[in-house]
Amino acid sequence: MTQKRIGQGHDLHRLEAGGPLRLCGIDVDAPFEAVGHSDADVGIHALVDALLGAAQLGDIGRTFPDTDPAHADANSADLLWEVHNRVRSLGWRIENVDLTIHLERPRLAPYASQFAARLGGITNVTPYRFNVKAKTAEGLGPVGDSAAVAADCVVLLTKMGR
Repeated sequence: MTQKRIGQGHDLHRLEAGGPLRLCGIDVDAPFEAVGHSDADVGIHALVDALLGAAQLGDIGRTFPDTDPAHADANSADLLWEVHNRVRSLGWRIENVDLTIHLERPRLAPYASQFAARLGGITNVTPYRFNVKAKTAEGLGPVGDSAAVAADCVVLLTKMGR
């Protein structure tokens, strides 16, 4: 019998002048960067949160607390690799990832396939299991004002056996 679990993740980071903007492990040319305790990669953070939730392992804040200096300036790709290995060690497999990044500018649609390929490379999972899309906020709220970047992620995990 196949078991299935769904996890949902969300992340939001403030934007400040600088650059580049790190998304899904790729540096995107932008006049600003996300600010956070780690590298503030909202795409990976939302995916990590979704994986942890689906595997019933808590959330990203409890797993990598921002009060722990060991996680300061952490590379989010390393966090994803670690969490994915924990999830796999429990017998779970990524079936599908649907990730949405919310950013007013620059337009991210041209990066979608690169994002999927990078996430697949970090996890050693075929990129076709990753769907990454981008949305603007049409000038509304902190994302629309280019004050923040956000991401939402849904993941489906499967496990063979009882």
